[in-house]
Amino acid sequence: MSALITTVRPLPAGRRALLALSLWGPRQYGVAAVSALGVALLLGVSTVLVPNPFFSREIAVVPWNYPVWIATSLLAGMLVGTYVRGGPAPGGAPAPGGTPGGAAGDESQDAPPAETRDRSGALGMAGGVLAWFAVGCPVCNKLALLALGYSGAITWFAPVQPFLGIVSLLLTGVALFVRLANQVACPVRPAAARA
Repeated sequence: MSALITTVRPLPAGRRALLALSLWGPRQYGVAAVSALGVALLLGVSTVLVPNPFFSREIAVVPWNYPVWIATSLLAGMLVGTYVRGGPAPGGAPAPGGTPGGAAGDESQDAPPAETRDRSGALGMAGGVLAWFAVGCPVCNKLALLALGYSGAITWFAPVQPFLGIVSLLLTGVALFVRLANQVACPVRPAAARA
């Protein structure tokens, strides 16, 4: 008898990320929406993109601040949604985010490896902090003001802010992509665990 050898090609990361999004349930979408709104309020109020009585801004908002602010909020909200455990997917398969019925801190075989979660979380956090620097007033930022002075913040820091915005979106986008792609990847269990 001849043995039938089959090769299963893994899905590319982009398709895995889209598959993970399609398997999200209402709970994950809800948490993502609430988180995006929270990030938008936190960034918008503290950088005075949303006018408020608590903070003031010496330099006017520039037009590119709004798209960076909104995109960062949406990406960060979706990133938070990847940390929420969903219910069972159609057909009884575990939904992205781990196995159904497991505890949130479980290290199940369906959860992404811990080092990937830590790395993507750090990228997302760095993206959020850079977005705050990018859309904030250059002379209201105490760190830039201390390091460069008032004229230095306007001369040197303000022109760099659009690039900080791009880098922040890239970091947050990569973190989201990695989290989504790893939610549907099947990790290989160590040989000792299989025996």
